[in-house]
Amino acid sequence: MTVAAEPSPSRYVVGLDLGTTNSALAYVDTAAGRQIQTLPTPQVVAPGLQEARESLPSFHYQPASQEFPKGSFRLPWLTTDAEFLVGQLAREQGTLSPARLISSAKSWLCHAGVDRTADLLPWQGAADVTRLSPVAVSARYLAHFHAAWDHRFPDHPLADQDFVLTLPASFDEVARELTVRAAQQAGLKRIVLIEEPQAAFYAWIDKHADRWEQLVSPGQKILVCDIGGGTTDFTLIRVRKGTDGLVQFQRVAVGDHLILGGDNLDLTLAHFIERKLKGDGKLEPRVWSVLVRSCRQLKEILLGPSPPEQYTLSLPASGSKLIGGALQVPVTREEVMQVVLEGFFPLVPLDSRPVAAQSGFQEFGLPYAADPAATKYLAAFLTAHRHAGDDGTETGSHDPARPDLLLFNGGVFESTAIRQRIIDQLHHWFRGSDSNWSVTVLDNERLDLAVARGAAYYGMVRRGEGVRIAAGLARTYYIGAAKDDGSLQALCLCPAGLEAGQEVDLTERTFELRLAEPIELPLFVSSVRLTDQPGDLIPIEREQLTALPPIRTVIKAGKTASAETVRVILKVRLTEIGTLDLWCSDIENRRSWKLLFDVRSTTQTDREAEESVANQQGVLDDSSRAAAVTVISETFRPQGTDPATLMKRLSEALELPRDDWPPTLLRQLWDVLLDLEPARRISATHEARWLNLLGFSLRPGYGLAVDDWRVAETWKRLNGKLAHAAGQCRAEWWILWRRIAGGLTAGQQQALAAPLATGLKTWLRASNKPRAGGPSVHEVAEQCRMIGAFEWLPPSLKEACGELFLEMIEHPKHEALRPAAVWALGRLGNRSPMYGPLNTVLSSEIVQRWIGRLLPLASSDPLELLTLMQLSRKTGDRYRDVDEPTRERVLQLLHKRQAPRHLSDLVREVGTLDTEEQGLVFGEALPPGLRIV
Repeated sequence: MTVAAEPSPSRYVVGLDLGTTNSALAYVDTAAGRQIQTLPTPQVVAPGLQEARESLPSFHYQPASQEFPKGSFRLPWLTTDAEFLVGQLAREQGTLSPARLISSAKSWLCHAGVDRTADLLPWQGAADVTRLSPVAVSARYLAHFHAAWDHRFPDHPLADQDFVLTLPASFDEVARELTVRAAQQAGLKRIVLIEEPQAAFYAWIDKHADRWEQLVSPGQKILVCDIGGGTTDFTLIRVRKGTDGLVQFQRVAVGDHLILGGDNLDLTLAHFIERKLKGDGKLEPRVWSVLVRSCRQLKEILLGPSPPEQYTLSLPASGSKLIGGALQVPVTREEVMQVVLEGFFPLVPLDSRPVAAQSGFQEFGLPYAADPAATKYLAAFLTAHRHAGDDGTETGSHDPARPDLLLFNGGVFESTAIRQRIIDQLHHWFRGSDSNWSVTVLDNERLDLAVARGAAYYGMVRRGEGVRIAAGLARTYYIGAAKDDGSLQALCLCPAGLEAGQEVDLTERTFELRLAEPIELPLFVSSVRLTDQPGDLIPIEREQLTALPPIRTVIKAGKTASAETVRVILKVRLTEIGTLDLWCSDIENRRSWKLLFDVRSTTQTDREAEESVANQQGVLDDSSRAAAVTVISETFRPQGTDPATLMKRLSEALELPRDDWPPTLLRQLWDVLLDLEPARRISATHEARWLNLLGFSLRPGYGLAVDDWRVAETWKRLNGKLAHAAGQCRAEWWILWRRIAGGLTAGQQQALAAPLATGLKTWLRASNKPRAGGPSVHEVAEQCRMIGAFEWLPPSLKEACGELFLEMIEHPKHEALRPAAVWALGRLGNRSPMYGPLNTVLSSEIVQRWIGRLLPLASSDPLELLTLMQLSRKTGDRYRDVDEPTRERVLQLLHKRQAPRHLSDLVREVGTLDTEEQGLVFGEALPPGLRIV
């Protein structure tokens, strides 16, 4: 079918496939017809050598200083060398220097377990490499195409053209929003999104424009199997007969998001080769990184067209089999076929399901699919959507899960053997009694260009030219709604099949919304419940619903700060570019608020806040809470009760020791304290006690719903200022930030720690006697502890601070600081951070050096033994674990000092901290129910 024309002034219609490993741009010059062309994109392929190629490898490389001669990678639109490389040379140099390479940025863009706007990449980057966010890296790829286009067509800037950008069908709403943001950062604000499997099918329609109706028939089901460098996508398209008698296409199902693709194959091959070389041992991180990058080339050679029977990898190494300083590793095609086909594409029964266990691939930070068998996910997808799009057309005696047509897409299917394995699997499932049945494979000759071509075709469809796939929203979206008993149900917010531009008003249901208070709105999505209608209430079943990052916000009405409850209805709109807008509207006052999806995504403990053990601790009765509020209010007022006795009086009022106060009560105390913030100005004693209880009530800064908002409000209210200059206030200031460190942003931690690092260095170089007005030993100790708790600090600052702490430990004149310095050193060099990202963990080489200096000084003090355990703790990650000689030295010391056996166990094997150890690592007892992740 055709669609109504949409007016557009642009001459060109452009489609861009921003792939995980390769990207490409295609376009239609509407002034010259409707032929789809590809844009050869200039890129540096070797130092000083440029070529324009049809695809751009999606790799980002930051050269080291003077790594290349001047002028080696000056692109046609630049007057000087770029500060970074993208494309072919970036990919090749990254194989040699992996710590300077960023790859798989698109996979990171959909990683809900990290802040995707934070500077995380490269994950295992060199110390001098500038980190970038997944959004920023994606923007740089898009900017490269933007510049290449404008260089080729200076009279028709890309920003003024109709621009269609592709993304995986399984991208969640946050990943879609971030894709749009990346395009905007690249100067491309006029964009439309399309899912890659759809684009691939559009490319097939375009290629067979004169006879596609002869190749399909109504009632058939088309399976698009798309496995690229980073993700796996399955899509079902149903062929129908329209009311006008013409053939139509309708996308009826999309699979769940899977980070399973060519990257996983590379990692598996690398593990296989490592076992050939080392048995149960491990290669050192430098060699391992080169091996993983080399396996990409190995896979393409041995699984590509006309492959050799054997290929020899060359790795930097030492030991036997050295030729010119490199380790030669021969690998046969048969070995690769066995690893890839049986590991990723085994023949399995149709009722097979993926194993729900943690993936063994954790070293590169991405949440890879738990089970590597793509055929198991395909079985689950086909059976879950057995009747998707059924229109009453007879299927005969065959299983309705059976697809009739198959379209391959994605670089993995460049391999004939892998394509044939998928075909064999479908035949194994569905031939049954009909041994003559075969799935019909639709040809797709250019897997590297099909998605870009299809995106350009879709741009023409939007103008009314071409055949359209009816493809509304692929999933059903829900919002968590509380019932009268407090339990949570999922309310259908946006049904599957919603078309772009359509709006849903949930006018039949009204909701109560709190204004001027922090709220959390849980969101869920389902790719299997495709018939739920707006307003339907369903139970939350994890097998059918997937949690999205909740919306956390404070909704305000005008300038008033008073809390109130209003009655609202919800509205949802699927925008023309393919993203969701969510609004709530006040029924009485006609006020509306747009609710923004959480594109940062907070810590994993926050995302699961509604299920956390902390929330399950319950709340104290209202009378107990009221008694506590009264005690606090009587303290923080003029001529009030003595602040020094506040904690004792609170424990008496609550009839609980302070370490047993439940987290929900603690957050309520935080609310009261924030309202009483002006009272800290009464005296230095009031301020010290106020700071102390505020941090105690909000520790560890995460774990309950909207804790990120509470920490942000604390930061904003204090505004970096103390009301009193007394030493006790300064000490409590550092204690507060240490206690809530897990909720601070990287920027906030650095703003607090960087000036202190300089001050500590000056303090150490000065006389042992503190200067007048300078920090006391107690204050310095609290400063050290605060810095140690900051896990978001960049590795360079962590290393510098660790050196200062070691100096304190080594010199007798700083004996009073030794406990604080030892504790802080253990936190800075911890192999398993409490809350921070793994990419800020210090290198094992630095920590091994610290252990070497600490071992001769270590006593039997439990804190010092705990610190040694933290520095040498076994993680199973080669990038974090210390070497075996260092581990053995620590174990010998722990045995000699008669350390608790569990400390030795954690050094020897991967394990978890017990409750007492968690309290020591945190610095004090955690609130009941909160456990370090």
